Amino acid sequence: MGAIRTPTAHHISAIEDSRRWAGFRHRPDDVFISTPPKSGTTWTQGIVSSLLWPDGDAPGHLGERSPWVDVRFRPVADVLTQLDAQPHRRFIKTHSPADCTPIFEECHYIVVYRDGRDALTSWGNHRRTMRAEVFDMLNESAVGDGIEPMARSWDGDWSVLLEEWLEGQSSIRHLSSWWPLRHEPFVTFVHYNDLSVDLNGEMGRLAAALDLDIDDALWPEVVARCGLDEMRESAREEGRYELGFEGGADAFFNQGTNERWRGVLNDEQLARYDHHVATGLTADAAGWLQQGSIALGRRPGE
Repeated sequence: MGAIRTPTAHHISAIEDSRRWAGFRHRPDDVFISTPPKSGTTWTQGIVSSLLWPDGDAPGHLGERSPWVDVRFRPVADVLTQLDAQPHRRFIKTHSPADCTPIFEECHYIVVYRDGRDALTSWGNHRRTMRAEVFDMLNESAVGDGIEPMARSWDGDWSVLLEEWLEGQSSIRHLSSWWPLRHEPFVTFVHYNDLSVDLNGEMGRLAAALDLDIDDALWPEVVARCGLDEMRESAREEGRYELGFEGGADAFFNQGTNERWRGVLNDEQLARYDHHVATGLTADAAGWLQQGSIALGRRPGE
């Protein structure tokens, strides 16, 4: 049995609570997808699902196949029971930083990022379209658990949203927790830009990291299922995103493009973001967060 690194901090908000990992029982082949919000989480879950079921016969919907342990929508006992009952290789979602979750060195961790300014503007769309009744439910539960509630809605003030993002959804905070582990064999770093530029190559890299040998004849369809348009259409067919978002899957996946922050964030907001990058990340980590591996010509840890 591999070493286990126990959490040294907590990630707690009205939406998530990393303390929910306390009762989790791992398996040696577990895969964990750890990302800050709006950085390619669902995309990566879809990629791993396509790799694990190359014939396209994955059971149920994506949220059932790849549960989110930290989220406070469901009783944690129900989520852990669901995971214990899964007969397939498990792949589990979390937005909590590395120091807030247990790390099982015999398992594998896929950590996914995009330019924090893009993640922030995508978070703005997320906040704008998330149904108020969902926040009401989460906030009522949060208050009962002694957790500070979140604002029920967002009025479009990007300075206010930036502070909320820095407090609870920051790509900077998340990456700073994983960057020291970039040399570890149980971690694979993925960047949204790289998925956008070379989905085929990045999926091949993930298949190798997860020790998956996929029939060459199946490979084109395995990759084709993971285009953003294809994943959006699959989400539309599931019809589950309407429960949480005005506009359903189209609102959740939105545009999927980069540099939408230009013309949205003003100079003061960008300066505040830059300050957090400069004080929260090393220069090499900051450069990778902004550009990704393909543009830089090197991977984290090289």
